[in-house]
Amino acid sequence: MFDPQRILYEDNHLLVVNKRAGELVQPDPTGDPALEDEIKAFLGAREAKPGNVFLGVVHRIDRPVSGAVIFAKTGKALTRLNEMIKVREIDKYYWAITEKPLQPEAGTLVGHLVRDGRTNKSRIYPKPVPGSKEARLNYKLLGGSKNYFLVEVELLTGRHHQIRAQLSAAGSPIRGDLKYGAVRSNRDGSISLHSRRVEFLHPVARAGLPRERLVITAPAPAGDSLWNYFEESQR
Repeated sequence: MFDPQRILYEDNHLLVVNKRAGELVQPDPTGDPALEDEIKAFLGAREAKPGNVFLGVVHRIDRPVSGAVIFAKTGKALTRLNEMIKVREIDKYYWAITEKPLQPEAGTLVGHLVRDGRTNKSRIYPKPVPGSKEARLNYKLLGGSKNYFLVEVELLTGRHHQIRAQLSAAGSPIRGDLKYGAVRSNRDGSISLHSRRVEFLHPVARAGLPRERLVITAPAPAGDSLWNYFEESQR
């Protein structure tokens, strides 16, 4: 059952939720419960709405990743948000806990990504190759502990497993991400990648007013001492 305390922002048009690692955003062939369906059931019960509840998925994050996910509650908002995604008017910032520090401590990673559908994995190449798409992100080191490092990533393109593949290719795999070179798994099967913040203009302006700029931050996963340490270190 969906916990409404996970709602980060809500109005008549939008709903932003803090996804837990391991959850599906949308249903897939596994048949496992999906956040989209749980939120629809919650809204229908809360508002006593008969029949289907409209809820549009604006973007997805990988199953083992946590953090902010945007949903649209109206068709108007969904259409406009989809267009904003296409023209990159929604800024997305992630936190990643990595096993090794990136050098230099801040910069831009640019590569050419090819997705392998058989292995559900992406590979980064330094130059364009057949079937590749350019992948770009900005990063900066925010802090470190004895064994791990906190990196903030600004996602500039939205490719399959982009952050995971690019950080790994740069020699800094994400904690728990065995698929992309981590030394060991996390106990809960997650990877230490978190959709920390989304920033964008509200897709629907109030009458006579300019569109509001929203900055929505998702708290790091609770119950993980390393996430707790890094969350506190950034206060």
